[in-house]
Amino acid sequence: MSKNPEMKRALVTLGGIVVAVSLPLAACAPGPALPVEQKAVEIACIATLTGPTATSGQINTMAMQDYIDLFNEREGIPEVTVKLLWADSGLEIARFASAYRRFVQRGVPIYYSDDTINMWKLRPEIEKNETPFLTWVGASTVLVPPGWIFGFNPMFSETFTAVLDYFNDNWKEDRPPRVLFAGGENFLGRGAADECAPYVEQIGMEMLPFEMVPFVVLDATPMLLRARETGADLVILGNTVPATGAILNDADRLGLTQTIQFAGAEFTLGQTLVDMVGPALEGYIAPRTTPLYDDSDVPGIQMIIDAQIERHGKVERQPEYINGWLGGAVMCEVLSRAIDDVGLEELDGVAVKREYESLKDFDVDGIIKVTYGPERRRGTLMVSTYMVQGGEMVRVSDWREVPILAR
Repeated sequence: MSKNPEMKRALVTLGGIVVAVSLPLAACAPGPALPVEQKAVEIACIATLTGPTATSGQINTMAMQDYIDLFNEREGIPEVTVKLLWADSGLEIARFASAYRRFVQRGVPIYYSDDTINMWKLRPEIEKNETPFLTWVGASTVLVPPGWIFGFNPMFSETFTAVLDYFNDNWKEDRPPRVLFAGGENFLGRGAADECAPYVEQIGMEMLPFEMVPFVVLDATPMLLRARETGADLVILGNTVPATGAILNDADRLGLTQTIQFAGAEFTLGQTLVDMVGPALEGYIAPRTTPLYDDSDVPGIQMIIDAQIERHGKVERQPEYINGWLGGAVMCEVLSRAIDDVGLEELDGVAVKREYESLKDFDVDGIIKVTYGPERRRGTLMVSTYMVQGGEMVRVSDWREVPILAR
């Protein structure tokens, strides 16, 4: 593929496909043959670049762009460039809908978003328009029943079963351990608690009443005191990184990190939380569907580290970067297969969805193996548990297949 800057300046966009314009040549002027056409295919990313989850959305999108750049440099699709288009939803439905409809009018065949709250609100329109989305956010509201939205992770509730199993397996007392879920009125908070409730009973643990915690936490003292009064042994925090950090700092101030085991969502386990909480994070656990940065013997993790150093001069030890990298990898693979199957001119959402549903054991350099099917929207079901030990994020359980909690 040509990297000539003059050719790049000659690109124009037509209905979502970028096509090179050939400049007229002088009648008898000899010269090198120029490529007649330079093509590109577009991915639309609607990300939470502002708002309460902005840090996560920014890192996620940056990683996706890094992977796509590397894919293009290696000419992953011969004679075709993958181009990432992005828009900020700010977790607002009006902004999400406006961006989505612009991309649909443009003819973009494949979509990505971390904003599952608004993806859920627009799900009927997404289904009607036959526009396949990919997300790393495991929400039953968009993954169940199977439709046009795919996740490469299990639902958050399903990943929490790995934490429940780890805690239960290491429980030493002669009574059932008591677990308390705390979070918002959403799929990560109350939704995950409700979906996990039958599993908690199945493995012989006791479920305590759900505790409501907002996205922005000013003082978690009342919730934490109730957790102590009810005898919680394990508290699972279904919330954002800033809220999780605020709760853990309050728990440390109250002396509860020594008597209660705290856990949270897999995307919380990164350098940001380490910096927010410091030594009080010792012992914190979270599920993981991928290895983390200390697992540099995994080829894909080392690739991520090298890419960050090369492109940004430092390593963002954040799980969202890994998620964004995986999103880029999965979408580029699906696009490549769809173009091989139907050609660039016939590429549309239907062709992309068909390739998603036929993807089996796609190995992203040892980080994750992704499989979909007509009735399967979770790319992987394999989860392990990580714990902060000595300031490091260490895997403390084997990889296991989590149960399906909602269909």
